[in-house]
Amino acid sequence: MLQRAIAADVKYIFLPAIDSKSHTNLLALEAAHPETCFAMMGLHPCSVEANFEEELTLVKSYLDKRHFCAVGEIGLDYYHSLDFVPQQKIAFRTQIGWARDLNVPIDIHARDSVDDILAILKEEKTDERVRGIFHCFTGDARQAQEAIELGFALGIGGVLTYKNSGMDAIFKDIPLEHLILETDAPYLTPVPFRGKRNESAYIYHIAQRLAEVKNVSLKEIADATSYNALKIFGKEALWTGN
Repeated sequence: MLQRAIAADVKYIFLPAIDSKSHTNLLALEAAHPETCFAMMGLHPCSVEANFEEELTLVKSYLDKRHFCAVGEIGLDYYHSLDFVPQQKIAFRTQIGWARDLNVPIDIHARDSVDDILAILKEEKTDERVRGIFHCFTGDARQAQEAIELGFALGIGGVLTYKNSGMDAIFKDIPLEHLILETDAPYLTPVPFRGKRNESAYIYHIAQRLAEVKNVSLKEIADATSYNALKIFGKEALWTGN
């Protein structure tokens, strides 16, 4: 998979954390490919359950040991379950605070919960340290503008390539400086591979569709969104301009 990604000119892959079941594999992948893979650390909202405080303690222990490019994937998920929404909100606010203290971005999961996330961010954004990405943004135009005004970039995934998704109208007039590309692999596989397992090499097809939507060259999309991602994750030094 990594070889196919590199062959498709994907030079860097930023890896979101999920929970204690996958932290070891996450860090092992980063260690095996330190020039390509960069790990985040956080507790995914879908993994927030009765033991969420234990999970958060583990996340904090990792954050205390070393630098991570972001705190993520964090946020709120109202699609899969509503059983632990209060706990999700506590976990979200807690991890925003850690990211603020460490001055690193956050990577936000916002499924059926964008308005609640925006409300929390407005309360928690005490300064410019609270920043990051709305991962795989699928909200409406108002929500997009509010997220941008709060200093967040919008992540564009495979949904943009889906017929009748409506996301083309959302992203058409948003300046490129506020956008990044992502895959959400193994999910949300873009057309023409929809229905198959997603992977990083397929980001080309998302870039191609965004170029069509914005009526600009593929290179302009690739350059702008790649630079934006590197800047957000504090990796500007890796930018080569091509």
